Amino acid sequence: MAEHGTQVRRTNPFAAVPGADGLVLDVPDYLAGFDRDHAACAGPMWKLERAQDFYEPDVASWRAMMDGDWERSLALADRMAAPMAEFFRTRLAVHRVRVVEFPISAYLQWEMHLLALRAAAGSPCRVIPAARIADLDPLPELVIFAPTLMYEVLYDRYGGCRGGRRITDPEVVGPCLSLVSELFAEGEDVLEFHRREIAPLPPPVVTDEMRAALPSYAHRTEEFRI
Repeated sequence: MAEHGTQVRRTNPFAAVPGADGLVLDVPDYLAGFDRDHAACAGPMWKLERAQDFYEPDVASWRAMMDGDWERSLALADRMAAPMAEFFRTRLAVHRVRVVEFPISAYLQWEMHLLALRAAAGSPCRVIPAARIADLDPLPELVIFAPTLMYEVLYDRYGGCRGGRRITDPEVVGPCLSLVSELFAEGEDVLEFHRREIAPLPPPVVTDEMRAALPSYAHRTEEFRI
């Protein structure tokens, strides 16, 4: 994949998401609703990720990366491979579209290792360069269960999850689903992208500014989430 992809002009259904009616849920209610909908989903299930930085204090590997211990971070990530494989033996895989910017952020470098593990466990991911979807920005962060059900995942300024909006309008959800599946078909398999662009990188640099938000995310549940 070229670092700077060719922008493709297309209709933008994501522009309707901010103004769509939706039930706003705090984190506990969003996670509970997500789990119920995932258990009932007949599939396939889709996820669109655009932001280049998130905070994931529930994941020990992420915390090790933030502590500057890249070797331990990778070792802890590898320990998640078996739980992931077991999880996706009984639950629907998530078809994920991951937008990437260059140079690769510290978070994205870490996440790409986990996405490669997820793909090997049966949850596929395709990578799209940000330049190719520039006409669609700003993209929402979406999880789509069906043509009539999706969540817009909401984040704070650090990239910590603050809940989600449950949207059921088929005139909004359906076109978003169509375009996410189209982007997935256009993207590069994450395993190849990881091999070429991520594996050769030196350890990521974690700055004091990145660590400054950590006290606000002190909970450590160690839960595996999709």
